[in-house]
Amino acid sequence: MRVLVAEDERLLADAIAEWLRREAFAVDVAYDGDDALSRLRINEYDVVVLDRDLPVVHGDEVCRAVTEVAAPPRVLMVTAATAVRDRVAGLAIGADDYLTKPFAFVELAARVHALARRTLPAAPPVLDRSGIRLDPGRQEAHRGTTRLQLSRKEFAVLAELLRADGAVVSGEQLLERVWDEHIDPFTNVVRVTVMKLRRKLGEPPLVETITGVGYRLR
Repeated sequence: MRVLVAEDERLLADAIAEWLRREAFAVDVAYDGDDALSRLRINEYDVVVLDRDLPVVHGDEVCRAVTEVAAPPRVLMVTAATAVRDRVAGLAIGADDYLTKPFAFVELAARVHALARRTLPAAPPVLDRSGIRLDPGRQEAHRGTTRLQLSRKEFAVLAELLRADGAVVSGEQLLERVWDEHIDPFTNVVRVTVMKLRRKLGEPPLVETITGVGYRLR
């Protein structure tokens, strides 16, 4: 799952991004509204954490632009304004949720998880297939009764394969959904991560490589 954090307070933006990466999200950061719009034109996001008071292009304009795309990401609007009329105004222009500063990172992450699930309505909160049970909210994965000790990227790759429900997921799609824009598109990180994931999943093998196409769960 991929998230854009649009926040002009750089320390806060970077802290939010780091917290969400710990939750196995791929995260990009924009420090002003123009940068946010540029990234939205290039990348597909599941959720945008959007500071309403962005410089250059106001957060309200960014929110309106988000809602006009064919498959818009969910928007969590963040602001220091606490008045009810401000929250109502933010929701009226297209935000899906609203959070006032200061906030606890754990609450922000929970709201992002909830919004991300709404972008994939067919996927249940807990993913269960091929003997694998994965709970994104708790960041837990089990094969049968055995708890899997996965890295954040291994967890995220497994989640994408489970959401595909047996369909093939290409390496390019995994790069797009699990890693952020700073990843080298020619890297072998997907292959290496899948290899480590296979080893941790154990026997019999579950992740199948479709040569020249991608990966799927048996």
